[in-house]
Amino acid sequence: MKNSTLAKWGATQALGVSIYVFLLSAFINKATDWFGKVDQKIITPAAALMLFVFSALVTGGLVLGKSIMLYLDGQKKEGVKLLFFTGVGMFIFMSLIFIVLLIMK
Repeated sequence: MKNSTLAKWGATQALGVSIYVFLLSAFINKATDWFGKVDQKIITPAAALMLFVFSALVTGGLVLGKSIMLYLDGQKKEGVKLLFFTGVGMFIFMSLIFIVLLIMK
């Protein structure tokens, strides 16, 4: 696989993680409006932990899925490069978010 193709895959995966994070942030921001203020001793922490585990599953799949498949198919260099490009893409999206936060300050 060419580096340009791997870079496109990495950018796509990073974009997918960014979109998921924004959607999850919007959900968390509106959760109190939708569910009201719940003060349960077991339900609220359980829901938060389930959301955390689910998020780890989704983002892990987005970040590692294709890289692991390439690695296991014998394309080890491509798998590692894809993971690198995905990390670079995520760093760029994260940096853009922090730049927006600084501008909005």
